[in-house]
Amino acid sequence: MKKMVLTGAAGRLGSYLREPLTNMCDELVSTDWVEDIGNLYDGETYIKADLGLLEEMETVLDGADMVIHFGAIGDEAAWDAILHSNIVGAYNVWEAAARKGVRRVVYASSIHAVGMHPKTMRIDTEVAHRPDTYYGLAKCFAEDLGSLYWDKKGIESVHMRILSAAQVNNTRALGSWLSYDDMIHMVQQAVNTPITGFSIIYGVSNNDRCPVDNHKASFLGYRPKDNAEQFAEEVLANSEPADTTDLGQMCHGGPFATVEIGFSGIACMNIVQDKKES
Repeated sequence: MKKMVLTGAAGRLGSYLREPLTNMCDELVSTDWVEDIGNLYDGETYIKADLGLLEEMETVLDGADMVIHFGAIGDEAAWDAILHSNIVGAYNVWEAAARKGVRRVVYASSIHAVGMHPKTMRIDTEVAHRPDTYYGLAKCFAEDLGSLYWDKKGIESVHMRILSAAQVNNTRALGSWLSYDDMIHMVQQAVNTPITGFSIIYGVSNNDRCPVDNHKASFLGYRPKDNAEQFAEEVLANSEPADTTDLGQMCHGGPFATVEIGFSGIACMNIVQDKKES
């Protein structure tokens, strides 16, 4: 592959994708809206760009074979902020891809697109949208946008509904954990699979307590290896008994299921900011 684009390259998850992606193409263009992202890997260039501006996305995607779209606000936020970066930004990525002849969009979707489904139901990739926040609603929009652009314009897309790609330090993560190694593997499979059409897959490791079903996406060849059960004894020993009246414990979206719309969900979580330094 000649050229790939990574949006959200300055983010925590993007930081782990940059180096592996440089090994998959001749040129990786990383983009975000910060001034710089530190040292660049061989074959990587950086372009500062705003997802909310179509002309900037057209510039970034010019000549690209695929775009790995991880850029956006990664939390619940006020409507105007979500609209600009997560909704208009998604439209701009797909529309720029259409105008520039990009073959496929690999998109970081989220469990929050279906976050209000109860965890007592093991959901598959065809379950109905049931967002838990504006953030989750934006993921629903991008998934439907990908479906539309596949049907109307022939642009393939793989929508990775990431559950929780962060260190395992709570009981929810025993089922929802996605390790960084498995995340990289999932993105690689989304890129390397010869034909994907419009596809959805859950971004989750091979956890014993996994609450979702990926069998309808098995053609992508994603075979996670890591298992959060290795952390179970310590996590359970330091956790309070489950509260069945708490939607944050009973729904797939976790704390996002209980926060007021427009207010941070991550503020309710103990996420370790272990961003990879280049």
